[in-house]
Amino acid sequence: MKYFSYHTHSSYCDGKGDPEEYIKEAINLGMGAIGFSSHAPLNENIPWAMKSSSVKSYLNEINRLKEEYKDEIEVYLSLELDYIPGITKPFKTWKDAAGLDYTIGSVHLVKGDSNDNFWFLDGPDTNYSEGIKKLFQGDVEQAVTAYFNQVIEMIETQKPDVIGHIDKVKMNNKGRFFEETEEWYLNLLNKTLNALEKSDCIVEVNTRGIYKKKSDKLFPDDNFLMECCKRNIPVTIGTDAHQPSELLSQFDETVKKLKQIGFKQVSVFHKGIWIKESI
Repeated sequence: MKYFSYHTHSSYCDGKGDPEEYIKEAINLGMGAIGFSSHAPLNENIPWAMKSSSVKSYLNEINRLKEEYKDEIEVYLSLELDYIPGITKPFKTWKDAAGLDYTIGSVHLVKGDSNDNFWFLDGPDTNYSEGIKKLFQGDVEQAVTAYFNQVIEMIETQKPDVIGHIDKVKMNNKGRFFEETEEWYLNLLNKTLNALEKSDCIVEVNTRGIYKKKSDKLFPDDNFLMECCKRNIPVTIGTDAHQPSELLSQFDETVKKLKQIGFKQVSVFHKGIWIKESI
């Protein structure tokens, strides 16, 4: 199996480095494929998402690079699409209009009681704690339930090819608000697994939390991955690189972990389709 990176952010959103810099580094690393997945535009005030005015340039550049480097590496065009019920565009609309090779669906913003209130899972810890306090009256179970319900709704209605960092809600928790062994939390994970089992979605094993030292566990964690293995839910590896030097961060360690859990294969994208390759 050749190295790959399908979850990659460049200077078109919150990454550092032009796409061509990533491609050159990927070739230098002996990678077989690289897919670009800038955050799709949301509200223009959200700094980590691509601006609507940049979309055409992004699509043109990735397609140009795809052709230019076709004899050296497989280059793919994607977007990381946020799902917010009643607000974001349907994923199929994006895929068809932009000619995307595949889609990554993620939830970074949990909808509160209106279209103007969101719980932002990323960024400083204050975003996390303040969101629970203001949007969910301090009820962490209600907040986390809203997150997973939004993820499940995305799986069922948007059917992305890949689900990004599916349990990222734990990242800024750090044991402060809930324990990951609590029955209600485990029930939410099981409900999410049930939805995945009925879908064709691939679970991304996201390494970024570990190498950025924001989490001591992968997204999703070992227990969730064990269930994926038992239920034959497919997985792929995503480093979620935001600069060229991160393209393969924790990749080898994650392959080793997946083997220990019992996985024999991971999903890779090749010539327009997802296939399974042995690890």
